[in-house]
Amino acid sequence: MHPEHISVMVEPFLEFFKDQKISVFFDGTLGAGGHSKAILQAHPEIERLIGCDRDPEALKIARKNLEPWKDKIEFVHANFAELDGILQECKKTQVNGFFLI
Repeated sequence: MHPEHISVMVEPFLEFFKDQKISVFFDGTLGAGGHSKAILQAHPEIERLIGCDRDPEALKIARKNLEPWKDKIEFVHANFAELDGILQECKKTQVNGFFLI
């Protein structure tokens, strides 16, 4: 059993992006998917969210937690320091928002 993860800073995170139009978002520290879930709920216009994490178990949990948006999400097992390669692999040249904390 995994204890429930509670995302911190969700309100300031959403506030930062509140007046932005986002079509592609990169979450470089996906974890259990809490911030990604919040941004997907607040910005239904998002076409693609790239969720990156080094922990395969975290990616597994995030897949479950983000199931309602599965068609919009690309899960990547990597370190966000490899951003250029990740974006090339995902065939994205432009990203409208990043979360790397």
